[in-house]
Amino acid sequence: MRILLFGAGGKVGSVLGPRLEQAGHTVTAVDKAGTPPYDGHDAAVDFTRPDAVRANVEGALGAGVPCIVGTTGLGPEDIAAFDSVARERAIACFVAPNFAVGALLMMRFAAEAFRHLPHAEIVELHDEGKVDAPSGTAKTTAEAMGGEVPIHSVRLPGLVAHQEVLLGGLGQLLTIRHDTTSREAFAPGVLLALEKLPGLPPGVTVGLEELLE
Repeated sequence: MRILLFGAGGKVGSVLGPRLEQAGHTVTAVDKAGTPPYDGHDAAVDFTRPDAVRANVEGALGAGVPCIVGTTGLGPEDIAAFDSVARERAIACFVAPNFAVGALLMMRFAAEAFRHLPHAEIVELHDEGKVDAPSGTAKTTAEAMGGEVPIHSVRLPGLVAHQEVLLGGLGQLLTIRHDTTSREAFAPGVLLALEKLPGLPPGVTVGLEELLE
């Protein structure tokens, strides 16, 4: 596939670009604002910033290029806008708060545990450059657990992406934790999304769990 990679020079993009090429895809790197060359591309992938992602994705979708969105900090209005444009063009847009399979499993396990240990809090830790807080993964985890779970955000140098869910009960504490030690962890999820993208329905599909059997 020929892929437009928005944020190719960023922390995720700089790792993801080579992995996409190793998998046999051709990557067009996009790092600056402006209109990229949409023609001839089969998909666009966005790992940028909350203040840039909407223009990038709406532009690509409007040009008829299906999109994969890994940028977090999106609001319901952003998702609705992507869905509207994608449906109008009869193409797919896939959005996920986290592309690491281990993080998806962490969220699943936390939701199951919360059914039996309903006193819980979430601590998410990321590098100091992450601008949105709480993270998309933490908010998605809280929603899966009922929506009222407190979230604590930490932003420090030396971190990549980490989250732990603490569930307390009488005389016991259960901790479910996932650590991303390298942004390489996101590549398999993005490659899976690219594989599944042509078969997704028009509009927005949210969550890596929608692609896993």
